[in-house]
Amino acid sequence: MLNRQAILRLASKRWTSTVQRADYKLNSEALPKNATVFSMIQPTGCFHLGNYLGATRAWTDLCELKKSGQELIFGVADLHAITVPKPDAKMFRKFRHEAVASILAVGVDPEKASIIYQSAIPQHSELHWLLSTLASMGFLNRMTQWKSKSNIKQSENKEYQIDDTEVGKVKLGLFSYPVLQAADILLYKSTHVPVGDDQSQHLELTRHLADKFNSTYKTDFFPKPITMLAQTKKVLSLSSPEKKMSKSDPNHDSVIFLNDEPKTIQKKIRRALTDSISDRFYYDPVERPGVSNLINIVSGIQRRSIGDVVEDVSRFNNYKDFKDFVSEVVIEELREPRTEFEKYGNEPDYLHSVVESGMRKAQEKAAKNLSNIHRIMGF
Repeated sequence: MLNRQAILRLASKRWTSTVQRADYKLNSEALPKNATVFSMIQPTGCFHLGNYLGATRAWTDLCELKKSGQELIFGVADLHAITVPKPDAKMFRKFRHEAVASILAVGVDPEKASIIYQSAIPQHSELHWLLSTLASMGFLNRMTQWKSKSNIKQSENKEYQIDDTEVGKVKLGLFSYPVLQAADILLYKSTHVPVGDDQSQHLELTRHLADKFNSTYKTDFFPKPITMLAQTKKVLSLSSPEKKMSKSDPNHDSVIFLNDEPKTIQKKIRRALTDSISDRFYYDPVERPGVSNLINIVSGIQRRSIGDVVEDVSRFNNYKDFKDFVSEVVIEELREPRTEFEKYGNEPDYLHSVVESGMRKAQEKAAKNLSNIHRIMGF
């Protein structure tokens, strides 16, 4: 897996690179002509701040910049979601509904982007199987997500301590999750994939499988998609800043949701875990992870460098003023998405029509590409 320095070196090469670090605000040159952008998010209900800054705000930027000849496909990764079983079908349907409402609430324009449910386009699953015949167990075994989601312990040097008994309990779907993700991307011959840092390893596998298919069948059918890494660093839990912000956190004070009321946001940030240094505020993610997380949130929202934000907050000499400032920034940023989420949540027929329209366009491309894949493979 690429480390951060390697990723930044690659990003400087722009389009000749397979990894690029997005600017705080994408400009009109962010995508070449005829680019196909693909990205999805799991249906965990209303988006939280980490979803927004780490992935989906870039979708909105891309909609604003879209030119003729470019294609945007954004979706709800409901097949990925069941790699951790979802026995409550009613709640699962609700989460899918809320994911689409969230996508629209953050500003994704359904006139410019196709919004889809992954499960409604069967070619995703079929290409998953075809690519799985090219994916080695060794490569998949190096993936970290199935280990973290299986609660396999890490040593002090961050190496996973794999026990045969624990591995024996891992579900096949979770283990092969990255192959399905590769199928999602390659099905549309995607050229660019906006993701957070934690997905860069999976994109490495996607490019490997594209190369493997092309070399095996002596073709250049699949392009090597570029990883568009979000500029904002990973948003962390407010109460446990050693881990990322997640809806699955049992402590909901750790998570800021798009539909949180201003008073709720203010309360959560006031309760955010920080440290005993209360008269100065600076960025040090090792020694001051809680403070650094709040600075990172402001940096992401304001689309400004960490250094610029640190200069702003250096004027504060107590936690109340510092946290009130962070609260104000977050509240203002989420004011419109909160209102829009509530509106779309009450319009199920409209949400259905958006997804139906998006899936018709995506299905046409998926069917055409899979037909060509069948031909190349000899089916």
